[in-house]
Amino acid sequence: IIKQRKKTSRVHRLINSDIRLSKNLRLLNKRTFGLSEIRFVSMTRIFVGDSIVRKARETLERSIKLVEDTPKWGAKVLYGDTDSMFILLKGRSKDDAFKIGYEICDAVTDMHPSPIKLKFEKVYLPCVLQTKKRYVGFSYETRDQKEPIFDAKGIETVRRDACPAVAKVLERSIKVLFTTRDVSQVKQYVQNQCRKIMEEKVSMLDLVFAKEFRGMSGYKPGACVPALEISRKMLQHDRRSEPSVGERVPYVIVYGSPGLPLIQLVKQPFELLTDPSLRINVTYYITKQILPPVGRILSLLGIDVFSWYIDMPKIIRVVPHSVMPSENRKGTISQYFSSSNCPVCEKATNQNICDSCMQDPQKVTTVLNSRIRKWEKVHYRMLEICNCCMGAQDEKQQCVSLDCPILYRLNLALKDNHKGTHFRDIINKCFEF
Repeated sequence: IIKQRKKTSRVHRLINSDIRLSKNLRLLNKRTFGLSEIRFVSMTRIFVGDSIVRKARETLERSIKLVEDTPKWGAKVLYGDTDSMFILLKGRSKDDAFKIGYEICDAVTDMHPSPIKLKFEKVYLPCVLQTKKRYVGFSYETRDQKEPIFDAKGIETVRRDACPAVAKVLERSIKVLFTTRDVSQVKQYVQNQCRKIMEEKVSMLDLVFAKEFRGMSGYKPGACVPALEISRKMLQHDRRSEPSVGERVPYVIVYGSPGLPLIQLVKQPFELLTDPSLRINVTYYITKQILPPVGRILSLLGIDVFSWYIDMPKIIRVVPHSVMPSENRKGTISQYFSSSNCPVCEKATNQNICDSCMQDPQKVTTVLNSRIRKWEKVHYRMLEICNCCMGAQDEKQQCVSLDCPILYRLNLALKDNHKGTHFRDIINKCFEF
C-alpha cells in the first residue's frame, strides 16, 4: 500500500508540474502577443502580433477546409473559434459522431506540425445553437456515457443578469424539448408556469433581481439604474447603509400607475413584504423576462412563444379594500378595487356575501371558519420555524434574510391571517338579527 501510494503521489506531482508548465507557457505567449500589439510602449512589434494572428487564422482555415472537403465524414463546420471548431454531423448517431470526431482530431493533428494538436471534447445530442458562443445541449464526453449532461454556454441559464425564475423556466423548457421532442409539452409547461406567476403562487425569491453596485460615483448623472435607485433609498433611511462597491443589490418590479417609468416601479423586497398594496408586476416578468429567452430558443423552430401567452386566460388578483391596513396605503391603483366574488361560493356579488349564502349562515360559518383555522395553523407553523431559526420568541423581531424561503411563506400566511379577520366580521354579520 505504501509503495502504491508513493507511485500515485509521484504521478500526481508529474501531472501537476506539466499543468503548471502548460499554464506558464500560455501566460508567456499571451503576454508576448499583448506587448507586441500595444502601440504606446517601447516593446511594440506590430508585425509579430499580426503574424501570430495570421498563423492562427491560417491553421483554423486549413482545418475547416480539411473537415468539409472529406466526403466520408459528411461534416459541416458551423463556426470556428480561435482554437476550436463546432462541427455538424447531420443525421448521424452518437456512436458515429464519436467515431468521426476522433478521426477528425487525428487527421487535423497529423496535418499540422508538433505541438499543434486538435483535442476531441464532447458530442452534443441534441443541441441548439443560437449564435456564436451561445448554445445549449445534452453533452456526452465518452461513448459509454448513459446519462447526458445539461451543458449551456452564454444563455440565461448560466448568466446572472436575470431573476432565478428565468433560468429555471428556460432550463426546464429546454429539457422537456430535448427529452420528449414534443413542442406541445413545452407549451403546456410554459403556460403552467405563467399561470402560477399570474396567480402569485411562486416564491418571491425566484423573482428577485440582484445587480452589481458600482458606487455612487460609478454612474453618469441622471442614470436610471435599479441598483443606484435602491441605494439612494437606503441612504435616505440610513446614511450608513450604502452598499459596498461590487455588492449585488436585490430588487423587484411592482405594479404602478399607468405611465410611470420602469425605474419608479423598482422596490426593495422588504417593501413588497411589508406593504400589502404592492403587487409583483407579473406582466413585466412574463413578457419581458421569461418569454424572450424561451422565444429565442423556439424561434429557431418557427414557434411564436408570445402567442401562447396571448391565448391564455388572464388572471387578475385583487386585494380586498377592507383587508389592507390603513397605515400601509400608498395610493396605488389596487386600493381602489375590491373583491366582487362571494368568499363562500365564488359567485359574483356586490356584497360581502351573496344573497343565497346569506340564507344559510351555518354553511357560511363552516366554510369560512375552516379556512381561518387552516390559515392560522400554517401561520403558527411558519412562525415557529422562523422563531427557532432566529432564536427569539418576539414576533416583532423581523427576519432580514432574503435567501430564506420561510420568510416569504410566513409573509403569505400573514396576509391570509388578515383575510381571516375580515372573514370573522362577515360571520358576525350573518348572525345579526
